[in-house]
Amino acid sequence: MCFGARTRCIGCKLLILALISIIANILLYFPNGETRYASEHRLGKYVECLHGILGGGILVLIPAAVFIGLHRDDRCGCFGHADCGKSCAMLSSVLAAVIGLIGSGYCIIISALGLSHGPYCSTHPERQWIYPFTESSGGYLFEYSKWSECQEPHNIVHWNVTLFSILLVVGVIEFILCFIQIINGILGGLCGLCCSHEEAYAC
Repeated sequence: MCFGARTRCIGCKLLILALISIIANILLYFPNGETRYASEHRLGKYVECLHGILGGGILVLIPAAVFIGLHRDDRCGCFGHADCGKSCAMLSSVLAAVIGLIGSGYCIIISALGLSHGPYCSTHPERQWIYPFTESSGGYLFEYSKWSECQEPHNIVHWNVTLFSILLVVGVIEFILCFIQIINGILGGLCGLCCSHEEAYAC
């Protein structure tokens, strides 16, 4: 597979992952589909960091759009040399990939912190809104019997663990893809695209 086709393929994957990240982050705002916890500001502090919407979402959509549209921007060339234009386009994709690295890295960090810190919930019988698992440093993830300490929102521990885990995995994959594109973009810029103008850009 040549550098240009590989770049567009990475862009297609990043597009899908960014949309998954945005959806997962939005769901974090509405435990069990209820909106009142968001309106009452009873969400965990890491839920409100927009790591899935901004980090793994918007900041990854930028390089995704650049990579997918690369074949439309690399044909003009410079000073009458088409290969030069292609090389410049590939090198410019490296900058977009760096933006994706920053966004996905932010998503990874906040997701890991969210999992480690645990959810913000009402406990029984005190009915106080606290972070009951803060001191466990993530140990609660393997102590399922303690999850029942959170009485409200219902099943909030399952909700948070599932969505933060999805965001963490998505962020890691996005980070890897952007890193691969940095290498691909540098090699493509230095060596030139290996395919003809008629190459297929399907993933």
